[in-house]
Amino acid sequence: MGRVAGERGEQGRVLRSVDVTFLVGREQKEIFAHRCLLTSRCQALHAMLSHPQEMQAPLILSHVQPEVFLAVIEYLYTNNVTLNNSIAAVAYGQVDLQMHCLAFIESCTQDVVLTRGFLELSELAMQTILRSDCLAIDEVKLIRAVREWAHVGSAVLDRTVHDVAATVVPGLRLDLLSPSELTTLEEENKKDQMIPVESLAQAWKMHALRKGCGMRSSLCQRRRGTLSREHQRPLDPQHK
Repeated sequence: MGRVAGERGEQGRVLRSVDVTFLVGREQKEIFAHRCLLTSRCQALHAMLSHPQEMQAPLILSHVQPEVFLAVIEYLYTNNVTLNNSIAAVAYGQVDLQMHCLAFIESCTQDVVLTRGFLELSELAMQTILRSDCLAIDEVKLIRAVREWAHVGSAVLDRTVHDVAATVVPGLRLDLLSPSELTTLEEENKKDQMIPVESLAQAWKMHALRKGCGMRSSLCQRRRGTLSREHQRPLDPQHK
């Protein structure tokens, strides 16, 4: 959809309807889009496009590769994106673009985890996402999404699910789960061993102690979309 929204060769009817222009990359490639869609779909772009001085003039993104930005536009318009090795490679190191993408993932997490793009994320990207406190999803659903991601990676890379998820699982906040949810997770985990037994044991230990969470505050911290559970009050470092 980046092409539909975006390039000057499109039909005049489409070009007349767009109201924001980006000059992207060193060559300042013109990419056109619709302000109302971008601001409603992405908090970072909403902030960027809300400044009065940005209302009319083209926005210059000289540090972003055009093909990468078009991939972002495509996703914002369609909830799908066509990636290739070239686009994935140039995305690394684009700090501002990474921040924009993370802000979008945080605002639409439950929709994002259902996409093919989520299943194709790299381990590094998944680690970055799981560090966020602002994900708009409950931890149970997030764990299920990560498990599906690990199974896809296992099939593609011919590695075990445990191996694929090894660097990612530490970012899951098992302490947020209730005892019944932990029990269910243990049963599911018997099938693929995605989560180390030690991690599950530590979560049970936190339930038993009901204290001492300060040392592991990042794993006790509720995310924006975490549902309220009775046990979380004594586990939450903010409520002692």
